[in-house]
Parts: sequence; C-alpha cells; structure tokens
Amino acid sequence: MKTMFRALKVALGVALLVTVFAALANAQCVDLGVSKKGALRLQRQSWTGKSGSALFKLVADGDAEASPAADRDPIVGFWRVDLISEGNTGIPDGTVLDAGFTQWHSDGTEILNSSRAPDTQSFCLGVWEKTGHSTYKLNHFPLSWNEDETLLGPANIREEITISPDHNSYMGTFTLDQYNTGGNKLAHVAGRVQAKRITVKTTITDVL
Repeated sequence: MKTMFRALKVALGVALLVTVFAALANAQCVDLGVSKKGALRLQRQSWTGKSGSALFKLVADGDAEASPAADRDPIVGFWRVDLISEGNTGIPDGTVLDAGFTQWHSDGTEILNSSRAPDTQSFCLGVWEKTGHSTYKLNHFPLSWNEDETLLGPANIREEITISPDHNSYMGTFTLDQYNTGGNKLAHVAGRVQAKRITVKTTITDVL
C-alpha cells in the first residue's frame, strides 16, 4: 500500500512539474532547451540586460536627452512680465504700463494675471506660435470695464519676443489697442516687453 501511495505521489509531482514548465514556456519566460550540463536555461526577461540586471534608468538632473522636459518648448513656463512704454505721446518712455505673472502653455495658449485692478478685469488670455528658432508671437485679448461696472470693450495685445539663450528671460515689443463694444479703437500704446522665468527656487524678492 505504501509503495502504491509513494508511486502516486511521484506521478502527481511529475505531472505538476510538467504543467508548470508548460505554463512558463507558453509565457515565454523559460527556454526549454538543454545546456551542455543538462540544466534548463532561463530565458532573460525583455526588461533585463545581458547580465540579468534591470535596464530601468534613473534620469539624473540635467539629463536633457532622457528627460520629458527636453521635448517642451523653452517658452513654456511661468514668467514675471513687464510692459514698458516706449514712443507714446504723453507717456514718458520707461513707464511701466502693466506688470504681472504670465504662463505660456505647451498647447499654444497663454494666461496673464495683470496688475490691473480686479474690477477692470485682471485676468486675460492669449494664444502663441513659434516663428523662429528663439522667436514667438503672442495674440492676447483682455476685457476692459468702466468704473460704473459696464463693459468698455475688448483690448488686443500683440507681442513679438525673443527668448534668451539660457531660456530664463525674454524681451521684445508689444502693441496694445483698446476698443469699445462696437469695435471702434479708443486708444493705442506701444513699447517693449521683458520677462524673467519663475522657478521653484524663485523668492518674493525676485519678483518685486
């Protein structure tokens, strides 16, 4: 009786091994060929190197080749921006007409938090396109309001800028045209625009 039970255990063990190896073979995890020493050869996983070590790579700081940020246009990001008067009648050159914080997004859109009073609409939106290796155009539309809280009309800001070689600042020119709700131009000013990139290391003194 013991002999029969022992034979049954051996048969079940062999059947189990066959089942396991068959499953592994179907999953392409094991090469069922036999080496010169008669041992099963383990097939290397597709994610391992020649020595069996993982091919996963940690991207170090500054590794632009492997970093997803390397595929991002350099204008994309968060900026402290100034619009400065230049060549306008009745407005001295160097007068800051507007200032604030702007974000350029990778989908070609832009948003500005202006220094205008909130009740005159301090947030406005724009779209941009790249025109050259380091040059860009921005088409931007604020909404302006009267002091009695009635809508004055849309304004149109257009910028042509060049980003610096280190991608941490940009400069260029702008025009600003204010319209009423009927599309009549009420005012026109122009000047230069300058901006400095904001990073996680930027402090409050850097943006004042």
